[in-house]
Amino acid sequence: MKKGVLLVNLGSPDSPAVRDVRKYLREFLMDGRVMDAPWPIRFFVVYGCILPFRPRQSAEAYHKIWRPEGSPLVVISKRVQAEIQRRVSAPVELAMRYQNPSIESAIESLRNQGVTELLLIPLFPHYAMSSFESAVERVKDVLAKRAPAISLTVTPPFFDHPDYIAALWASASDYLKAGYDHLLFSFHGLPERHLRKSDPTGRHCLLVENCCATASPAHATCYRAQCFKTVEAFVKQAGVSKYSNAFQSRLGKDPWLKPYTDLELVRLARQGVKSLLVICPAFVSDCLETLEEIGLRGREAFLQAGGGNLTLIPCLNEHPLWIAVLEKMIAGFTAVRESGVRTMRAEAEPRV
Repeated sequence: MKKGVLLVNLGSPDSPAVRDVRKYLREFLMDGRVMDAPWPIRFFVVYGCILPFRPRQSAEAYHKIWRPEGSPLVVISKRVQAEIQRRVSAPVELAMRYQNPSIESAIESLRNQGVTELLLIPLFPHYAMSSFESAVERVKDVLAKRAPAISLTVTPPFFDHPDYIAALWASASDYLKAGYDHLLFSFHGLPERHLRKSDPTGRHCLLVENCCATASPAHATCYRAQCFKTVEAFVKQAGVSKYSNAFQSRLGKDPWLKPYTDLELVRLARQGVKSLLVICPAFVSDCLETLEEIGLRGREAFLQAGGGNLTLIPCLNEHPLWIAVLEKMIAGFTAVRESGVRTMRAEAEPRV
């Protein structure tokens, strides 16, 4: 029995060229867990309303953050994989849910290396059907078709795990110590209907007053409740008192999680906040949504509304404590399989 590890992040175009951005957006938006309308409607919206226009706009944004080595998300993820591989004996592969390196190629590599037991680490701290669930289900599908003999263990969301919070705080500590007026937690947004669809009770999320603060089995798959838990754990450890949270990257006219980050940046500036810190805990690697949406467009909007300075706190990226968190997850997988010792919750596969 040979163990292996698969890290999965969201993905990126192969280049900032319009054709590659269009290819990426097509795969991403045609995922039924991202745009969850029936297939004919999804096809019409994606091919008729989005792909004729959005790729050029997105390509311009990617050009602003692209590195000589490639997409920041992919470049950083590859460096994390390499550092993890240096520390552990089990083979470690990296895949993107959309585009390259593909899940298919990663699983094929693991199979060729003789792996029979696989630990999947979705690089998403919080549960969402459009990220965590989509990645897990795609890996299951590929395994069933290409390597059905490989058993799968999935690391659950780690949104409030003490080790993750400690790494997040350590990565932000220098920025917090430098002084600021306000700290904004900006999470990736979701349509409100995604929360309702992910609610196994069917009667809690966005239906019960103060639903995220009211204990429920729904919280195991509730993105919003888990985001609030991250904020709660972080501010407790960091001793932060001047903070708020918001949700970014909304698309379309349906209601998304509120407050919206772009509007919150303007509101804070108009309320007199001059020195603003923004942290994006939904992302473990810097990407378009952090570097361009917050670091460039968000900063410009904040300054134009009267703010003085917006500082984007980098994601965990290659921070040593984040690498240690991943290493511990893998060690926990080995301990669970070999001796029954349970660490870092690596043994529990979430409901998907």
